[in-house]
Amino acid sequence: MNGGDAYGVVEAQYIRRHHRHQARENQCTSALVKHMKAPVNLVWSLVRRFDQPQKYKPFVSRCVVNGEGGGLGIGSVREVNVKSGLPATTSTEMLELLDDKEHILGIKIVGGDHRLRNYSSVMTVHPEVIDGRPGTLVIESFIVDVPDGNTKDDTCYFVQALIKCNLKSLADVCERMAVQDRVEPIDRF
Repeated sequence: MNGGDAYGVVEAQYIRRHHRHQARENQCTSALVKHMKAPVNLVWSLVRRFDQPQKYKPFVSRCVVNGEGGGLGIGSVREVNVKSGLPATTSTEMLELLDDKEHILGIKIVGGDHRLRNYSSVMTVHPEVIDGRPGTLVIESFIVDVPDGNTKDDTCYFVQALIKCNLKSLADVCERMAVQDRVEPIDRF
């Protein structure tokens, strides 16, 4: 499991604890890390919103949740519309894990017009100190089938590129909000 970066001791401990994907022969898996100059409660307030991935995911144009209570319960399903430029237009995703105490979000793709079969991901959000200020370490890991005609390396590279873009966007949004001291929950605006 490698995101292209060498992991530090702390990152490696979190990955071993929360990001254990058992890959079969036809699957690839990886974990990516991102350090953000924003407090953990702010970052988690965005990450946990299964019903609003477009708040920070630049490739999501629309999200509709099917389910009761605003779509934040385990088993809730969301229909995501993907912006043009990617080899997909829709993705159907299920919330598998939402732990507000440990800051863990798990999602599984259950349908859509793309080639990501048996895809699931786990995101964990951890407090840390960056330059003497509250910061956040975000780790996202995934496992996915390698489509026919693709290599493990190509498949991993494609998914890693998407996740890196999402993590960079999450950091940009959270750091901008932190600078503005907008630390109220995201659902207030």
